[in-house]
Amino acid sequence: LSGCLVNFIQGKYVVPIAMYHSVNPLAVPENRIEVSTQTFERQMRFLKIHHYNVLPLESLATLIKERKKIPSKTIAITFDDGYKDNYIYAFPVLKKYNLPATIFIIVNEVDRPQNDRLNWKEIKEMQDSGLVTFGSHTLNHPFLTDIKSEEGLRKEIFSSKMILEEKLGRKVNAFSYPAGRFNDKIKQLVKDAGYEFAVATNPGKKFANEDIFALKRLR
Repeated sequence: LSGCLVNFIQGKYVVPIAMYHSVNPLAVPENRIEVSTQTFERQMRFLKIHHYNVLPLESLATLIKERKKIPSKTIAITFDDGYKDNYIYAFPVLKKYNLPATIFIIVNEVDRPQNDRLNWKEIKEMQDSGLVTFGSHTLNHPFLTDIKSEEGLRKEIFSSKMILEEKLGRKVNAFSYPAGRFNDKIKQLVKDAGYEFAVATNPGKKFANEDIFALKRLR
């Protein structure tokens, strides 16, 4: 982990934002969106014992937006999709080490019959802990760049925010582009919807490291 915590882009330090998906005991290395429970705990323990400054993603975005000096060894933790194992396996580890995280959920997959996604009760418990903040990962997880109509884009971006805010009883400030795919029009709609920042994966050199609507993450 220590090797990937320092990310230099064109000679400039960029605060790493870790991106997780599924955390479970049966994870296999070949699956890029899975991390084993043992590995996840080892990584969180590393952050804790080496005194990393683990910030809520929203706090980091504010520091970047306001161009404040960011403390050394700062990192943020995120999860995409809202897997149920985030509650079963990752959440106890976050509580054990008192580390904040942001989970981006696919709204229409919450509490689905397959029982592989979070339900609203679990989401509320995690939110009430004060450690976990929730953001939107759209309604249905489409590749937004494949949606041609503005109406379709607005439904995924605006409606997911509205539903989340109604369910969570709080403002939702964070958005995650499915598969990290977006363009200038999509980014503007995310701003228009009232989100305060958004995360991608690696949006490329076109987007500055200070662009809080195109925050880079490390898988």
